[in-house]
Amino acid sequence: MTTLSVLGVGRIGGEIAYLSAILGLADELVMYDAVPAFLHSQVLDLKHTGLEIPVSTDWKDVKQSDICVFAAGLPRNPDVKTRADLLQANLPVAFECSQALRHFDGVLITVTNPMDANNYYLCRKNHLEPSRCIGFGGQLDSARFGLELKSRGIRGDPWVIGDHGEFQVPLFSHLKDQVRNPVREEILQKLRGASMEIIKGKGGTVFGPAYHLAGLIQAVVEDRKAPIACSCIVEGEYGLDHCSIGVPAIVGREGICEILEWKMDAWEQSHFRSAGEFVTGLCRELGV
Repeated sequence: MTTLSVLGVGRIGGEIAYLSAILGLADELVMYDAVPAFLHSQVLDLKHTGLEIPVSTDWKDVKQSDICVFAAGLPRNPDVKTRADLLQANLPVAFECSQALRHFDGVLITVTNPMDANNYYLCRKNHLEPSRCIGFGGQLDSARFGLELKSRGIRGDPWVIGDHGEFQVPLFSHLKDQVRNPVREEILQKLRGASMEIIKGKGGTVFGPAYHLAGLIQAVVEDRKAPIACSCIVEGEYGLDHCSIGVPAIVGREGICEILEWKMDAWEQSHFRSAGEFVTGLCRELGV
């Protein structure tokens, strides 16, 4: 039996609750949102599918769940230039939701932007085990990287680490084909603006995040112990601590089973160093 909690059932939260139900990733759901009328509508809409899955709307049930997805807060819109700009807007939301995470010993998956900072905040604020706190974003960034590589005929498996935002780091040295630095910078610039094209057109991303988030939940539920690009609380890995940052990690039933420290070339090291400085600075502002 797997119980999945979703804090914030808007665009992404609502979709992942639905996907988890239809894909059989959860046997029970706990859905909570700060807007009661909206929460009621989302739960009713889910029930109208005819799926026989128990749904609780009591936030006190969150602490009993196996997995909790934190998706509450304001999403990006065309007026918000970067994910980091949402920190001050979404930090109070993370603070309010912390009461539901006290004594929680399941796996926490943070989606709300700025994801890296929020993942670190929720972990430290609620005294959670760092290995049980996973930030979602690297899979989506990697998929976007893969599309860009395919369009250019560049072969290899796409991996993106670093910050889930302006300081993301695509790993070109792990590809089959060599890519020169000017082309790398060109691709990186396109990746930075990948989501904004969707946001301007329809208000926000849904399908991509929900699909890859479902994959992450599946890796936990099925104890796949598969390598996934995700944000982890680092404690010395890659020479960093006091922050959460995107790295390759083995993910299973207990959360982060192992952080993989991969070699990087000079270009990647330089960009990852900048990512580390950026997310560490954000996390330092949190006061936890």
